[in-house]
Amino acid sequence: MTDQLIPGRRAFPADDPIFALNTEAQARRATGESILNATVGALLDDSGQLVVLDAVMDLWRELTALEIAPYAPIAGDPLFLKALVRRHWPRLDAAGAACTTPGGSGALALSLRNFLEQGQRVLTTAPFWGPYATLAAENGMSLATAPWPRAGEPLDTGAWEAALRTLMRDQGRVLLWLNDPCHNPTGRSLSSSDRASLLTLVREVAALGPITLLLDFAYLDYTREPEAVAAALGEYAALGAEGSVLVGACLSLSKSMTLYGGRCGALAFPWCEDPALQAALTQSCRGTWSNCAKAPQALLLRLERDGKAQARLAGEHRHWSDVLGARAAALDEALAAEGMKALRWTGGFFVCVPAADPEAACVRMKEDGVFTVPLPEGLRVGLCGMRASDAPRLAQALRRVVAVS
Repeated sequence: MTDQLIPGRRAFPADDPIFALNTEAQARRATGESILNATVGALLDDSGQLVVLDAVMDLWRELTALEIAPYAPIAGDPLFLKALVRRHWPRLDAAGAACTTPGGSGALALSLRNFLEQGQRVLTTAPFWGPYATLAAENGMSLATAPWPRAGEPLDTGAWEAALRTLMRDQGRVLLWLNDPCHNPTGRSLSSSDRASLLTLVREVAALGPITLLLDFAYLDYTREPEAVAAALGEYAALGAEGSVLVGACLSLSKSMTLYGGRCGALAFPWCEDPALQAALTQSCRGTWSNCAKAPQALLLRLERDGKAQARLAGEHRHWSDVLGARAAALDEALAAEGMKALRWTGGFFVCVPAADPEAACVRMKEDGVFTVPLPEGLRVGLCGMRASDAPRLAQALRRVVAVS
């Protein structure tokens, strides 16, 4: 019955590639095979069970019928939006132009609809989270990339300047999706000096036309360097307050609250009160999903009023950050034992191992029962889904395939 589909919608894979790999890994494990599944994108404990933050779930169980059942406002509860923004910038008194979205993905999709025309390109990093390309394609757009620095190397400012200027010349505008701090999939944030260099370039190119810098903040609560994350947020706030660049953020409760199934987040521009921008965002919400679930918004408002719950949540975030850090350290130690370079994780759920032929490497590792996600630049490894004790097996598998791929 595919004749009813228009031609351009008939050739998609049956499942998202990452989900397909995870399904294959689970099916092989179910037969009794020893499987190391590093494709998972959700936080698991050492027994392989999904981590659900107790502080959040206790608040969830307290929600009343009227905090769950009614429609939320189309653009979201203004108090929720303010509270979510203040989790990252506590000194701000307002969310600015903002709307609630179904997770961070919804925020990214709305940014495409409002800041680019069909056929244009959004700039992001290489490597990047794979669904960025899907989001762009579904909106009739594509990606342009500039390289994320490898471990121990500086930002390639020449490549970034060329990418920014090329897009500004070709399109008259730039939308930049920047997943920093806690970059997915490398697990490394920009250094302060690299971030300063990049923001200087953004300021310079903004003199030629409008630039929207959209910060993808999925993993900030899981970091080895909370002070560095706070400093980075301050640097982005300073750029936003200047007004030469429109600075916004994709915010999500999925990882921060382990509310993956709640599908709640926001697209917020805290330093912009433009009524036209707010009206455009609200219109996009109405024409796409109408409004978002009320319960996660109500939960965050309960959290904002409950100091004890906030302290419990902060403690849980610290614990799981330490677990991720231990897994990353174990992997770096195992890689060193195999004569490979350390990956130097600083935050997030993933690291990325460079490989010349990632697809071939992925296939060969699957033969050994080790599952990773191939990207154009290498293999994504989900620290969030592995144990520290898995590191030697993973490093040995990587050495066998990366050396010949």
